[in-house]
Amino acid sequence: MSRPAIVCREVRKRYGSVEALRGVSLEIAEGSVFGFLGPNGAGKSTLVKILTGLIPRAEGEVRVLGGRPGERAVQRRVGYLPELFRFPPWLTGAELLRFHGRLAGVPVNTRALLDLVGIGAAGDRRVGTYSKGMQQRLGLAQALVGDPDLVFLDEPTSALDPLGRLDVRDVLVHLRGRGVTVFLNSHLLTEVEKVCDRVAVIDSGTLVAEGTMDQLLQKPNVRIRVGALDAAAVEHLLVVLAAPGARFADGVVTVPVASAEEVPRLVRTAVESGAPVYEVSLERRSLEEAFVHLVRERQDKEEPAAPPPHGGGAA
Repeated sequence: MSRPAIVCREVRKRYGSVEALRGVSLEIAEGSVFGFLGPNGAGKSTLVKILTGLIPRAEGEVRVLGGRPGERAVQRRVGYLPELFRFPPWLTGAELLRFHGRLAGVPVNTRALLDLVGIGAAGDRRVGTYSKGMQQRLGLAQALVGDPDLVFLDEPTSALDPLGRLDVRDVLVHLRGRGVTVFLNSHLLTEVEKVCDRVAVIDSGTLVAEGTMDQLLQKPNVRIRVGALDAAAVEHLLVVLAAPGARFADGVVTVPVASAEEVPRLVRTAVESGAPVYEVSLERRSLEEAFVHLVRERQDKEEPAAPPPHGGGAA
């Protein structure tokens, strides 16, 4: 078996009183596309900066490509596209890639890289004339200078239109086919769902879930289409279903379930409540639904109990 590209064991990092990472453990296989998800301030950027050697870890074990982050031998094999980047506007696209090649001490086939990201015809234009989407593509090309074995991409499709996102998705599939490991941060969950082999969700520095896409999305939704109901009947139906996360919209009740075995009970309960049931279907949750459920479930568990009212408590 090949060794993992990234190993984290109980990684912790604190900034003053804020614990940015709380014992994060991950193992990412070589040649895979790994999605790292979480709300703003969850600790994603902190972990990426540790893995790329930009900041030191506080506690725990971290191995990248078999070595320590920041080691020169490791850094030569790593590419990185940060979420926020600025390129000198007076350089052409080709000049920028050659410049980064000189910094890394590696030769650069500028035309091949620019063609790969879809801006081959703009290599002789100054970066200052590029659109935001073209600069995003150039940033991706920059991350691939030196033919890295591991690439960190932070929101690589944030400035791209649907065709641009499709092009980047094709690049990620191409990299995986070459055995390159991709660590992907993105808020565009539909893109993550289409390309990633495994996904981890982090919230407030704690790893909430990690697994294959099938494992994260295995809990399906039941969709029950009902006849016309007034507001009171809808509220009653949601109460008697007794299913956390159940919601009603456009004549359809959507209920997250652990397995298909729950469907008969839900349908029977809906009928007994007086709701006319016209159609029942089972669908897999989207990554967005799974993400929201995982984060909210954790936040509900962490939320402190409300203090008793003044004058309350035991006598």
